[in-house]
Amino acid sequence: MGCKVDSLIERHALTVPDSGYESVDEYLVARWTGSDGRSADGYKALTAWFNKRLLKRIYDEHGRDTVSVHLEREYELITGDQDIQRDELAADLATHGLDIGDIADELVSWSTMRHHLKGCLDVEKDTTPAETDWERNTVQMTRERAAEKARSVLSSLTSKGRLHDAERAQVDVEIKLGCPDCSVRVPFENAVERGYVCETHAETESDEPILERVGNQSSAIALPYVVVDALQTAFFGEPFLLEAATIAAL
Repeated sequence: MGCKVDSLIERHALTVPDSGYESVDEYLVARWTGSDGRSADGYKALTAWFNKRLLKRIYDEHGRDTVSVHLEREYELITGDQDIQRDELAADLATHGLDIGDIADELVSWSTMRHHLKGCLDVEKDTTPAETDWERNTVQMTRERAAEKARSVLSSLTSKGRLHDAERAQVDVEIKLGCPDCSVRVPFENAVERGYVCETHAETESDEPILERVGNQSSAIALPYVVVDALQTAFFGEPFLLEAATIAAL
C-alpha cells in the first residue's frame, strides 16, 4: 500500500512539467540524489516543490488562477501563520468551492517526503563528502571579516573617547551552531567534524544539511555595553553567521 505521496500523485494525476522525466517519482529521485547533474535538493526543498505542484493541480481542478507569483504567495499563506491574510485567502478560496483547511491537510510534510523516498521508493543518497572544502573556507572568511569590522569599531570608540584602549583589545570571533530542537550549541568546526549538531536529535535531522536546520543567532558575550551597541550597529544587515564575539583587553 502506497503512502500519502503516492495517493496524491494518483488522485490528482500529478505530472512533472519537464519532458526529461517520465513521472513525479523519477523527478523526486533525480533531484534528491543529484543524479541529473544538478546540486541535490534536501527533503524540505522537494516537499515545497511537491506541495506547490499539488496546489496548482487543485486550483486547476476548480478553475482558479495559477499564475506563478500568485501561487507562491498563496502557498505561503496556507502553510503560514499570518491569520488576517490567511482568513482573507480562505474567503476567496471559498468562492471557488475550496476549503483552506482541507487544502492544508492535503499538503505533505518533509518527514512524509523522507518516508516516500527512503521507504516507498527504497532510494539511498550518496553522502560522500565533496573533495573541496569551500564551506569551511567561507565560514573562516566570515569570521575574519567580522573580526576586522569589530576592530574598526573599537578603533572608532577609542578615538571618540567612549572606550579607553579599546583598539588594543584582542578580538576573537567564534561561530556556533544551535540545535533547532533543544538548547545545545557547539562550535561550527566541531559540528562538521562529528557530522551533526546535537547527538540526541541527529537522527531526526537525517540527510538535511546542518546549515539548513540550525538556528544561527547573533549575540555578544563579555563585552562592555557600548561595544555591544556599536557591534550590533556595525553588523546590522550583514548576513553573518556570527554567534559570539569575545573581546579581552590586553
